[in-house]
Amino acid sequence: MQQKKVLIITYYWPPAGGPGVQRWLKFAKYLPEFGWEPVIFTPENPSYPLVDESLMSDVPHDIEIIRTKIWEPYQLAEKLNKNNKKFKAGQFDVGKNQNWKSRLSIWVRGNFFIPDARVFWVNPSVKFLERYLQEHTIDVVVTSGPPHSLHLIGLNLKKKLSTLKWIADFRDPWTEISYYKHLKLTSRSDMKHRRLEQEVFAKADLTLATSYSDADNFRNNGAHALCITNGFDETDAGRSGKSADKKAAGDKFTLSYIGVLEQLRNPEILWNILIELVEEQPDFAREFQLKFAGRVDNRILDFLMASNLKSHITDLGYVSHDRAVEEMSHSDLLLITNFPDPASKGIIPGKIFEYLATGKQIISFGPEEADVAKILDESQSGKHFSYNDAEAVKIFILEQFSNWKSRVIPENNRNISQFSRKHLTGTLAEVLDQMVH
Repeated sequence: MQQKKVLIITYYWPPAGGPGVQRWLKFAKYLPEFGWEPVIFTPENPSYPLVDESLMSDVPHDIEIIRTKIWEPYQLAEKLNKNNKKFKAGQFDVGKNQNWKSRLSIWVRGNFFIPDARVFWVNPSVKFLERYLQEHTIDVVVTSGPPHSLHLIGLNLKKKLSTLKWIADFRDPWTEISYYKHLKLTSRSDMKHRRLEQEVFAKADLTLATSYSDADNFRNNGAHALCITNGFDETDAGRSGKSADKKAAGDKFTLSYIGVLEQLRNPEILWNILIELVEEQPDFAREFQLKFAGRVDNRILDFLMASNLKSHITDLGYVSHDRAVEEMSHSDLLLITNFPDPASKGIIPGKIFEYLATGKQIISFGPEEADVAKILDESQSGKHFSYNDAEAVKIFILEQFSNWKSRVIPENNRNISQFSRKHLTGTLAEVLDQMVH
């Protein structure tokens, strides 16, 4: 039986690194097992903020990949201000850390490039794909954002080809993302962002969200929305599904953050508590290690290195995905941070699922009643705190440290099979089947 075909329009594809690439890379890996052949449409010359060659091993050897050229203004922006490199990963300076160059760059980014700086790829891609879709049999088209410019490719194709089946996959929200309010938008620019978002919601046959709250919000804004979360791949390095190894002699009690950490998600409450614990608890000071594996904003690192935590910090910088998984399994407590405002309660960082698969405890920061809290509670994998819960955070860390010293290893992998990449791809395949029948 001939497999049905899904065209996946994505900016992030190996060798791109970071969490943005993994969602559709993993879907593409498993879709053929469910009767769907993925075709990838991606830029030929993208400007990726992170590169990870190890992810190439997950790309199916026989997959069709279509590449076309893209022009992005990031090189010009980086000449204006070297910190503009952060824009490519959705980061920028905030508050007192902004100088006039940062403020100007943010204003230009928000008002001149709507919805983002990849907008110049939209028209050439629509022209190319309109012809491609007329010449090839494609059953469903998927656009994955951010960058949300890619949803404009789907929107314009839908206007030209009315029978097109189109899924808009939102890995993060558009106007509801926390940094949106920091873009220094004029009222006219804000209206344009919101109008385009509404058009996407209205025209897409299905809008996918990665969290339960985001799916609810999208439905409230007129979208036909469904949540399919991110997940973990059991075939990744270290994915044995077993609980953590027992503490070996000489090990440190290791709290690790894996991934990109920017100023808007900086858990200052945690750093202050750790500073206190190192001062007050000699045992803790002797055996504690704070580890980073990923890209941490320089201003956060500068603060930590100026504190009494300096001698406890191991900063590995950006590492491959395989190495990141290994570092997770060698940690004792894993950190997740989210934006503090209530509008961000639906954000579920992709790394939580890989954290879950290690069987280690997780400490999470973000708004109250967050979707992350629901997942941690159901799997008994840790605790979620607001940015005001200092005393509770301190108690939790000391409990974990005590367990570590006593070699108490909780079983933390209840109900996590629903988050395996293969299981989630099966759910996606069912959705795709319903769209074409």
